[in-house]
Amino acid sequence: MFYTYIIRCKDNTLYTGITTDPQRRFREHITKSKECAKYTLSHGAVRMEALWSCADRIGASKLEYRIKKLTKCCKEELINEPENLCKYIEDKNGTQYKPESELVKKINKINTVKL
Repeated sequence: MFYTYIIRCKDNTLYTGITTDPQRRFREHITKSKECAKYTLSHGAVRMEALWSCADRIGASKLEYRIKKLTKCCKEELINEPENLCKYIEDKNGTQYKPESELVKKINKINTVKL
């Protein structure tokens, strides 16, 4: 299982990435470990905003690419309604993306960041 995620940073910017383990990956971002992305290292990850599961890496990478192409306004709308992904992203191959809202809540509860 692969996941595509959106993280909010301290300066209110959004970072999108993929992983096989969302909890581990978010912890890498917020602790600024050597495995964290350069972007979150300098902008400071605060919370995971949205997460979608996908069966394979190709699908997760395609979703990441498409989300990164969206405007910030569209990303904010997507965060507020993650189940409406098809409204923003068209997938001609029929790849299934499942919003993981409960897992996002769990990850944010475990990994609290103070601003």
